[in-house]
Amino acid sequence: MSDPDRGPVQEPAEPEAGSATRVRAAWPTGGRRLGAALAVVAVAVGAGVWALGSLGDDGPDAKRPAAGGPTTVEVSTGACGKGWSGAVAGPQVFALRNTSSTAAEVDLKDPATGAVHGEVEGLAPGTTRELRVVLGGGSYAFTCLPDDADAVTGPTVKVTGPRAGGGPAAVPVTQHDLIPVALAHQRWIAARTVEFAERTDELKRAVDDGDLGAARSAWLPAHLVYERMGAAYDAFGEADGAINGSGPAPADAASGQDFEGFHRVEYGLWHGESAASLRVHADRLAQAVHALRDSWPQERLDPAQLGLRAHEILEATARSELTGRTDYGSGTSLATARANLDGTRELLTLLRPLLTTRYPGLPRLDAWLDRTQHTLDGFGHDGRWTPLDRLGRRDRQRLNSDIGQAVELLAPVATICDARRTT
Repeated sequence: MSDPDRGPVQEPAEPEAGSATRVRAAWPTGGRRLGAALAVVAVAVGAGVWALGSLGDDGPDAKRPAAGGPTTVEVSTGACGKGWSGAVAGPQVFALRNTSSTAAEVDLKDPATGAVHGEVEGLAPGTTRELRVVLGGGSYAFTCLPDDADAVTGPTVKVTGPRAGGGPAAVPVTQHDLIPVALAHQRWIAARTVEFAERTDELKRAVDDGDLGAARSAWLPAHLVYERMGAAYDAFGEADGAINGSGPAPADAASGQDFEGFHRVEYGLWHGESAASLRVHADRLAQAVHALRDSWPQERLDPAQLGLRAHEILEATARSELTGRTDYGSGTSLATARANLDGTRELLTLLRPLLTTRYPGLPRLDAWLDRTQHTLDGFGHDGRWTPLDRLGRRDRQRLNSDIGQAVELLAPVATICDARRTT
């Protein structure tokens, strides 16, 4: 098959990643973590939590419920796990009933390793919710974590049968595990804010000098520094809107009210506005950037948000850059997407020690990120980027597919790195 813009196109094969395992879920998840995980195949059904199969298990047992109905398990500080005495390997259904006077989280763990095989959050007093998991042979125990009270672990229960074939599980990541990651990323962001201010000053000087050609050349390098800092956007607060707010739809930008930041300057530079009319916008942008640089040492990244940010950066890229929503004339949406990919990889580098032993799909994720990078790099040459609306159909399909698959494989990172209580 050929593309009229780029000639013959070879359909890209799925990258080799050291394992043919198809990751269906990082581990069972419910409540707010389900929303964060998105593409992780662990879904809430009614009031229960399902865990669909094991890593790489697409067989019939992946969705088949356990025979004989649910096993009722008590959730309380005095009788955590009461009601479960044993089982045969395979699908299990537990009816978790909170008999205490306070809400609780419930985890099903391997007591030897601490790996969590299933969890239910926010189980209110007097209520029952189902937990469905697939267990291999081994030892398991329920841990009840009441609000405002210490964790209580129930009796260890033996499941007979082969160990292979059990569902996904991972040792919890705690707030303590994530603090060094947050501090390291904060230092990295600090260095970027210095570079960011310098690049933005170059843009402002070009506008002040009336050299719009130089300003157009300076705009993208400054903007991309900011885009690479995507994991910290939540900590920037109102500064993010002042610096990089998308403002109105591109077609309505001419009449947009309170439209400032990079995209306002972009609109003027690529729509024939004079240097005199752009000076006030470039000045406001520079002021916001310098304020961010100066205030950043007092800010603190939330460690609990880092895994979610790793997923959200490319998810937002698919929603904004790949739709043209944030292109105000420069035609550099694909350059922005490439910078977003850099930001994702920077954060993954810091999270990698936590993920290596917890996420079997990590090599596959790396392979898809490599593939996405290769695809994006093909649209940029000598600082010039193909505008999104000039991509051929096959190129657009390939790009959407690559980023979509990367986003799906990043979803377990958000789930695994969601800080959990262990005591």
